[in-house]
Amino acid sequence: MAESVRVDQPLFLHDGEVAFGAVREIHGNQLKIYIENAGDFTVPMSAVHEVHFDKVILDGAKLDKKIHAAIGRAHAAEDDEDHAPADE
Repeated sequence: MAESVRVDQPLFLHDGEVAFGAVREIHGNQLKIYIENAGDFTVPMSAVHEVHFDKVILDGAKLDKKIHAAIGRAHAAEDDEDHAPADE
């Protein structure tokens, strides 16, 4: 049986990747999602590819360019910290 989308579930484009955000709200056939380092966006429920193991997997083909760009920046601050010079 398929799981339902719930508030606070993490968001992914592909299973096995790092989550880029979470579900904020559910309104009928739309989701309000939070993307790290980018804020809130609205996506249609039809963009949900599957829900399992408390994860929401979105269908990238059903997301607009603005959302793809935001997802691409989701972990930018973490990447910068990983490559920052160490204090001596």
